[in-house]
Amino acid sequence: MDGTERDRIARRLAEIACAAGEILRHHHARGCSHSLKPDGSPASIADVEAEALILAALAESFPDVPAVAEETCHDRPPAARFFLVDPLDGTREFLAGTPEYAVCIGLIAGTRPVAAALAAPGLGRIWYAGALAFEAGIADGRPGEPRAVRARPAPESGLVALGSRRHGDPETDACLASLPVAAQHPVGSAVKFGLVAAGEADLYVRCGPTMEWDTAAGDHIVTMAGGCVVTPGGGPLTYGRHAAGYRNGAFAALGDPRLAGRIALPIRATSAATSAAAAR
Repeated sequence: MDGTERDRIARRLAEIACAAGEILRHHHARGCSHSLKPDGSPASIADVEAEALILAALAESFPDVPAVAEETCHDRPPAARFFLVDPLDGTREFLAGTPEYAVCIGLIAGTRPVAAALAAPGLGRIWYAGALAFEAGIADGRPGEPRAVRARPAPESGLVALGSRRHGDPETDACLASLPVAAQHPVGSAVKFGLVAAGEADLYVRCGPTMEWDTAAGDHIVTMAGGCVVTPGGGPLTYGRHAAGYRNGAFAALGDPRLAGRIALPIRATSAATSAAAAR
């Protein structure tokens, strides 16, 4: 796929993510009952309805490309090209009534994303990327006029780090302590990737477990905005690791790739069940 085709796909993914976001906003405004999965993570009717819309829209627009989605087809093996879908990233934030929840859709080719959309319906913002990275407002359930986004160079005054509201750990604290961090802000869900891509923050370090559908969209958007997402040893995150239960290890999303050599991420193994629960 050339850059024009990837940008076209990304725009369509943005439209689908915004439409799913309308379902989430409807439930968010009215409260949303939920239950606990066997792994202890919450599931709500909002997750299920948003995922159903996304999968139907993907099947209509891209009938030859299968999807791996968190709620209903998370055990499906990958293909040469496939979608990774998280219909509601940040479910705990969503259920608590905060606006920092997200819809994440990434198209994977081989082991890396090539097009993606990350919608933050509660904030009225969406980021998406094919060959280029864009941000737009959300109006009437659709992405508005896009503008190109670019991650920023590390400021001399110190870095702005984003962290989870609910998932802290000593290893992440140790990574941040080795860098000139001037401010730390808690932000829910994959919205953190969008803020790094938009140049509103400099890094997001996560040493605790996450799943591939949590990171694929944000990873691609940060990368196409000029940043990078690195793992222990400095390599990129890879996707389609069905044998590992689609779980990630530690990673850092960086606005300035020059920071990559200064972060010592731990190699940390976790079970698939623990990963799924912690990612929520």
